[in-house]
Amino acid sequence: MTLQLTKKHSFDLVFDSQKLFRLILEAMTTPAQTVNIEEYRDRLFGDFPLFLAVAMTLLDNETSFNAFSNLRLTEEIESLTLARKEELPFADFLFISDSSYLEEAIENAKCGTLSDPHRSAVLIVQNEGEPDEQLAFFGPGIDGETRLAATRTVSDAIIMRDAKSYEYPQGIDLIFIRATGELLAVPRLVKVVR
Repeated sequence: MTLQLTKKHSFDLVFDSQKLFRLILEAMTTPAQTVNIEEYRDRLFGDFPLFLAVAMTLLDNETSFNAFSNLRLTEEIESLTLARKEELPFADFLFISDSSYLEEAIENAKCGTLSDPHRSAVLIVQNEGEPDEQLAFFGPGIDGETRLAATRTVSDAIIMRDAKSYEYPQGIDLIFIRATGELLAVPRLVKVVR
């Protein structure tokens, strides 16, 4: 009798994570432009497969994260990445699957220091709703300014982040993921025209 072992996920830690990393990097270097990561949705299971794909790409056993009250997502990220769960003010990555935690996350996320601004948190946010608001962005990676039809989630997050008035070059990076696979990044130094 032969025992057949099956994997729960089919996300390849080498090839898929390299390809997805390049897409995330493209989104970070061309702010307010979306990339599509839909192809990874079927390679992972659970309620937030695209969160898991990003976690498997960006996290490892030397990073920390917080997924708030989403215990199942927390367990999956811990199991798949070996990253450690950390209290909100100390976590490197914050996974926000429920927008009601957005304000708390932005208010308490670490924003780096003047000498090490890159030691700030990255917020990965479930982007809900339909794009119904035009936002104009400016900053590094943008020639002049660029416009984007944004959801209320994106608009609220950027308003709350910019209200913190971080001392340059401190801040937090935002990554928004729609269920359809669209990924949008707004790095810490990219602002919205008011």
